[in-house]
Amino acid sequence: MLPCLDEAGALPGVLAALPARYRAIVVDNGSSDGSAEIAAGLGAKVVHEPRRGYGAAVHTGLEAATADVVCFADADGSLDLAELPMLVRGLADAEMTVGRRMPTGPGVWPWHARAGNALISALLRYKGLPVHDIAPLRAVRRQALLDLDVTDRAFGYPLELLLKAQRAGWRVAEYDVSYGERAKGTKSKVSGSLRGTLRAARDFGRVLSR
Repeated sequence: MLPCLDEAGALPGVLAALPARYRAIVVDNGSSDGSAEIAAGLGAKVVHEPRRGYGAAVHTGLEAATADVVCFADADGSLDLAELPMLVRGLADAEMTVGRRMPTGPGVWPWHARAGNALISALLRYKGLPVHDIAPLRAVRRQALLDLDVTDRAFGYPLELLLKAQRAGWRVAEYDVSYGERAKGTKSKVSGSLRGTLRAARDFGRVLSR
């Protein structure tokens, strides 16, 4: 599952890295750079979600999926989809597996985004969930995730997912995954700017206040 907003420069490399027998669902969230057409031309299933928001795109993709196990990743080229089978194998012993980003070089992860992630992760560990990241790469069984009823449709979706998983008693296993530079011509909606990080912090605060 690849939520997508103006990722035309990244999609060829991202889809090429998809492991054999894995099917890509690209959820176009209102791109204006031809991302949807590029994804379709490369063989991905493309669905459209006009409501802007990371959570909206993820949920639409989840509803469109038919496989028992679904995986989620950013479509910006910063994550290595070749590592997805490692997370899927981990579902033998967990309800959900998540990636812990390990930067592959200096400057990959801006300080403000890293600091915010560290703060939220520390809170999750305090609540009993043994994670050090907010799940940018994850694998889970589709029906179980639907039953969890994650309702946030903005940047707060990953945090609400982890909080509800903890409350439901899920076993969540974390694996180190590579985190590299985004593809040229793309920009992170969160860590790419201080404004994006602040918007994410606002959404996280809303989730935590429920």
